[in-house]
Amino acid sequence: MRNVLLERDEALAEAARAAEAARSGNGRWLLFRATPGLGRTALLEEVVRREATAGGMRVLHARCSPEESAFPFGLVRLIFADAEARTDADVDASTEAGAEDIPFADPPAAEEQQIFHRLVASLARTAARRPVLVAVDDLHDADAVSRRWIGYLARRLAGLPVLLLLTECLTEHLDKDNTALPGATGTSVTLRPLGPGAVARLALAGPARTGKQDADRAELCVRACAGNPALVHALLADLGEGPPPGRLSDLAGRRYRDVIGHWLRARATPRSRRLSLAVAVAGDGPAPLGGRPLQEAADPGPAHPGPAEPGPDGHDAPADSPADALGLGRLFSHPLAREAALAAAEPAELDALRRRIARLLDEQGAPAAHVAAHLLHIELRTDRPGEEWMTQSLEDAAEDAVRDGRTDEATALLRHALTAPLAPARRAGLALRLAALELPHSADAGIRRLRAALELHADGHERAAVAPALGAALVARGRTDTAMHVMRQVGSAVEDDELVRVLQTTAALMASHDAIAWRNAVARMRELAATAPATVEPLACGLVTEYEAGAGGLSAAEAMTRVLPRLKAPVDPRLRTGWLGSAATLLQWADRLDEARALADECLPAPPALPDLTDIGQQCLISVRAEAALWIGDFRRVIAENAPLLDARTGQGLRMPHLVSMVALAHHELGHRAPARRLVATLDEASASADSSWEWNELRHARARMHMAEGNWQAALDDYLSCGRGQSARDFVSPVATPWRSGAALALVGLGQPVRALDLAEEELRHARTWGTPRTVGRALRAHGAAVGGRRGLESLQEAVAVLRQAPAPVELIETLLDLGQARIGAGNGRKGRDDLHEAHTLALRLLAPGSHPDSAPVTGRLVRAAEDALRTGGARRTHRVAMGSAALTVAERRIVELAAAGRTNAEIGAALHLARRTVETHLTNAYRKLGVTRRTQLASCLGAAGTGNPSANPSAARDMTALA
Repeated sequence: MRNVLLERDEALAEAARAAEAARSGNGRWLLFRATPGLGRTALLEEVVRREATAGGMRVLHARCSPEESAFPFGLVRLIFADAEARTDADVDASTEAGAEDIPFADPPAAEEQQIFHRLVASLARTAARRPVLVAVDDLHDADAVSRRWIGYLARRLAGLPVLLLLTECLTEHLDKDNTALPGATGTSVTLRPLGPGAVARLALAGPARTGKQDADRAELCVRACAGNPALVHALLADLGEGPPPGRLSDLAGRRYRDVIGHWLRARATPRSRRLSLAVAVAGDGPAPLGGRPLQEAADPGPAHPGPAEPGPDGHDAPADSPADALGLGRLFSHPLAREAALAAAEPAELDALRRRIARLLDEQGAPAAHVAAHLLHIELRTDRPGEEWMTQSLEDAAEDAVRDGRTDEATALLRHALTAPLAPARRAGLALRLAALELPHSADAGIRRLRAALELHADGHERAAVAPALGAALVARGRTDTAMHVMRQVGSAVEDDELVRVLQTTAALMASHDAIAWRNAVARMRELAATAPATVEPLACGLVTEYEAGAGGLSAAEAMTRVLPRLKAPVDPRLRTGWLGSAATLLQWADRLDEARALADECLPAPPALPDLTDIGQQCLISVRAEAALWIGDFRRVIAENAPLLDARTGQGLRMPHLVSMVALAHHELGHRAPARRLVATLDEASASADSSWEWNELRHARARMHMAEGNWQAALDDYLSCGRGQSARDFVSPVATPWRSGAALALVGLGQPVRALDLAEEELRHARTWGTPRTVGRALRAHGAAVGGRRGLESLQEAVAVLRQAPAPVELIETLLDLGQARIGAGNGRKGRDDLHEAHTLALRLLAPGSHPDSAPVTGRLVRAAEDALRTGGARRTHRVAMGSAALTVAERRIVELAAAGRTNAEIGAALHLARRTVETHLTNAYRKLGVTRRTQLASCLGAAGTGNPSANPSAARDMTALA
């Protein structure tokens, strides 16, 4: 059996039964129907061969062609010309109708019936001498009159020794009327695609076809050919050596593509071609159509449902699923077949299909991303229709992509939307959103797009809506002076007083990135705060408060009396993020870190979505969110939240020195020195010299801290002093943000210059006491203790520890405990000194615990290493475990901690347990140290984590490693 006749036993058996009936005088018709390439012609020829030899039947053979389908009686003439050529020599054929008696024109109905009768009678006389097999291949290409005669003959086969064997392409029923064949005298057989086993046999035919690569080739044939033998042979001919390809261009030959292309271009009817391309196009997107919608996509005109088509399994399929009946969905589910089909189509034809499919998906309420996926494939043309639904779908899909962090996809969608003809306001709005996406990746491209959006507007109000975005982008690029010029220029053309004040206040927020512009802006804000509308005044007040806090003339308590009431006041929506950014900054400086982060989280999208850097307020909130997490020691959160933005800004993007500083410090604290250095190295000092933004002072301070940790005192001192000069140029003397004097004092102590260090430390302590938060005072006291040394130094360090225990300042507390422990050991009080070092080690382990994941890396952060070095140097004994955490609490301590965690005051706890208040305080102090906490609100989480049996909640209690004790 030939390869192409695999799995055709049922069809051959049906043909044998029909032939046997015809030989016995009971004529039958048999129709083989199949989609192209399934071997219907080969099957017909096999039946003809069998019946001509073993069956003894006389064969009249004709093959129809589309070139002759317009000529009446074309098929009939072929059949009877073949009959004449095959007439036995000893038979007189003069009484038989011959091909010359058949007209060349379409006769009237009555005359047509006479001709039909005469031809059937002639065929009956021929069959009376010897049974006849009339084999007609590709009946779908026959002319209309001949198809009517075939139907006429089929209705009269009873009693005739004639087998009428026909083949027809299944797809042609989509466009042509069926030949009327009566069910009483015959049957049709729909050829199924080959099953996977048969396809594999074809693919593996021949020697040495048993290896893994051959199995992969067979699997590719199964998936990419939909059981079509012609495609299998074509694909096998195209496959070269190596692994199976993923694209058409990877095939060694072109036969597979040409088979599909030839059928679509030369053999398919217009409607079957449209349906095939519709299936291929729909399958190329994320949401393929099916059933009636697919027909609508393929047929833009009135619906032609027609009769039910047999499905691939031979059973009737629903009338509204022709694609399933033809097996198109199965074929074009593979990308190789889709590529071949789409390559055979004209671009304009595909564009029209994609538009219709996108429109249908839009009308069905499909996700915007599914609609946009088809719109993105439409070729760009000057005559493209700019329908609103298309633009809206692209815009909605971009929003979804932004939320999921798929910035590149969102950018492509908005760029595509902007190719349509749009009203200026609509174009400007899309340009603004696109610029916000482009800015982190390509700062100059984003700024150019924002400039273009600004120029689209002639109206002052509309320009005023775009100017803040352009100004924010320029600030992020380090061009604050240009941003201020844009804001002044746009504001000068606005006559609305309230809008002018909004622009002035927004510009003042931008001016904080320039030393000179900042002073001038604050002066204007002082004047504006007295007369500004109630919705503008909060931000004006916040900016003035920021300046005065930095200038050392304000305490944290005074700042909070200004900020907190205004958080409940209504604020102009155009200033909302700016006001919250200013308020969050002041809350962070005042050590109200949870409240500061809450304001940031309220406005910023969750990663991996990127914040909008065309919003100057969001720029502020990004900084607050990162620094607040750094201050509480949540180093992994700093990295996780900001890595997407830092990754996006590589190449032509923004420098963002403050964010780089925060992430670099987080890496450094976790012991990731190389990534920290690489991040800092991406920013060159030449950029900082031309930019007076406070962000560069943050970078210098971060770099100094990294030098200090490595014992590079001189480099640290240079960076601290450089930071101080930059801050002084902005009138910023307070240690709330960059405590450069404390750092410089410690560096000078390391360099052996305590006198100079003491001057800086005392000045720092004076400013810190003015601000008055435990963090700033404790930091300054630590530097003062290191500089003054001796008994006074011990007193300062002891005070620093006591103060820092009241603040959410774990890093500063650990560092100060290390200094205090070492100072005590140096003064001869080794026991207390080692207790301090143990506490520092405990807190460092808790702070840097990697989390609950079983594969988490061991704790190796900077503070842990520093504590272990200090313990080793201080003569601590080695043991197998450090007692800490909930397991280290005494029974009395645990009872008190549980009551405190439940919200009881010390007095209430004493009354409940019949203890003195001082005893309660002592037990709580010891419990704080063992649990590694600094605030009462942290007790509940510690006890809860311990109760779960989670070893990460009590890191060293779960560590069997040898630790210093």
